[in-house]
Amino acid sequence: MGAYSSNLDDILEQDMHHWYTKFMKKSPSGLITLFELKTMLEMNGMTEEASSYVDQVFFTFDMDGDGYIDFVEYIAAISLLLRGEINQKLKWYFKLFDQDGNGKIDKDELQTIFKAIQDITRICDVPTEEIVTLIYEKIDVNREGELTLEEFISGAKEHPDIMEMLTKMMDLTHVLEIIIKGQRQNSIS
Repeated sequence: MGAYSSNLDDILEQDMHHWYTKFMKKSPSGLITLFELKTMLEMNGMTEEASSYVDQVFFTFDMDGDGYIDFVEYIAAISLLLRGEINQKLKWYFKLFDQDGNGKIDKDELQTIFKAIQDITRICDVPTEEIVTLIYEKIDVNREGELTLEEFISGAKEHPDIMEMLTKMMDLTHVLEIIIKGQRQNSIS
């Protein structure tokens, strides 16, 4: 993320009032629905996987499970992505990957999320099947085809190549950039 991350940090620190004003202008109710998030991210024409991924991101950011993202959840999510400790980020990644909520990530869940990310970012450097195979070969120590939270965190930390791959794949600065640009453009209008 480098210099761009610093730019986003500066925006967050310098413009908290601005963020709040824009958030409230975009969502006068003080809440963002899933539909509003997809509209903000211009999700029209995206694949079913990409749409499902955004659903999953929304539900992990909706910390109280009420079906809305309020300003506190919104800023907490951005802060986690920009400044969160590695354990916090890995726990969030796990929650995002665990689509059925059973406390384990299977290969299909991981592949679905990675495919969706590639659909959204249009970056397909490595086929998702190869990424998933590599992750499971290195960190599924029990060879069960599922990863628990503990296996996922310790495996990612023990394998810098896996950590780097996850960090690249899960970099949501492009999403934040769309939100920032959208809010800035709306303030110009």
